Amino acid sequence: MKGFMAVVFLTVFMSFNTTATEVEFDYNQFIKTYFNAWKGTQKPNATKEDLERYLSLLTDDVGYQHLPYSNDDSRTPDGKTGLRKGMSYYLGMHDEYQVKLTNKSFGHNVIMIEFHTKSKGIHPDNNQMIVNDSSSFEVLELDNGKVSVIRHYSK
Repeated sequence: MKGFMAVVFLTVFMSFNTTATEVEFDYNQFIKTYFNAWKGTQKPNATKEDLERYLSLLTDDVGYQHLPYSNDDSRTPDGKTGLRKGMSYYLGMHDEYQVKLTNKSFGHNVIMIEFHTKSKGIHPDNNQMIVNDSSSFEVLELDNGKVSVIRHYSK
């Protein structure tokens, strides 16, 4: 019986010790990393390497919603591939770009970031000048430390 109790004690102690030493997810650091990577994809001289740095923070099946342009946030096997294609098309279109993180909040596997953007550039579809001065926010769902769903809201 003493041997059995010792095994139970060691099992409980080891479980507690493992839990106590696990590193908690650093939401503040992830927000900083994510925002800087995303900002890098918007700068005037953005490269495919900047895009891949951003995409490395997302799951392969990431869901993306940006109303009114994309209203389905479903995760699909080719989610990251679709974002890569769409973002590559607009990569480097800005002549001027400024963004400031204005608010952030996080909870159990969810992050909310709010930011203000000022940009100017030529739209690749119609060669028209686009000037933007707006606030947006994103709700990011996380899965194993990567973004699995992005919901983008702006005026």
